[in-house]
Amino acid sequence: MRVISGNLKGKIIQNPTDKITRPLKDIVRESIFNILEHSKNEKINFKDNVILDLFSGSGSFGIECLSRGVKEVYFFENYKPSLTILKENLENLNLSKSSIISEKDAYKISNEDIDHKKVDLIYLDPPFKDKNINKLLEKIKNLKIAQENTLIIIHRNKKYKDELIEEFKISREQNYGVSNIIFGRMRL
Repeated sequence: MRVISGNLKGKIIQNPTDKITRPLKDIVRESIFNILEHSKNEKINFKDNVILDLFSGSGSFGIECLSRGVKEVYFFENYKPSLTILKENLENLNLSKSSIISEKDAYKISNEDIDHKKVDLIYLDPPFKDKNINKLLEKIKNLKIAQENTLIIIHRNKKYKDELIEEFKISREQNYGVSNIIFGRMRL
């Protein structure tokens, strides 16, 4: 896997080799970032933004954001094999200064974990079998870490149709292979 664009374009991102981890496929990541750069409703400016990457895995999403100029990324990962790869990737790409890793369950996120900051983009990539996505959306809402224009991207299996909380307003859904990518914002 490689970084798609930005100042790290072409650099290698290592992936865990175990069968439990499901890395974000390059084509899906590229499609997400094309939407983020070119769409009317989901377009964001990467420069100086703060990103929250929950269930980070190898960190490919957050690393792509850092390559495109975001200020900092808060990575949340508690699965040890993925955590080891995430740390190696950030170290190998010299991204440690703009990366904050929380070695904890994403469901236990607190304002202290993100230095009481508001975030500009939240990426949620829980295991496909995880059925608690609404608990996480409720937590994000209750912590008040999202602003009115904070974009939230959720990666799910297209076979599952989650009934998301009503405060989460979906602006776009795209399917890529087995992946369903949901873009939306929290109604505050």
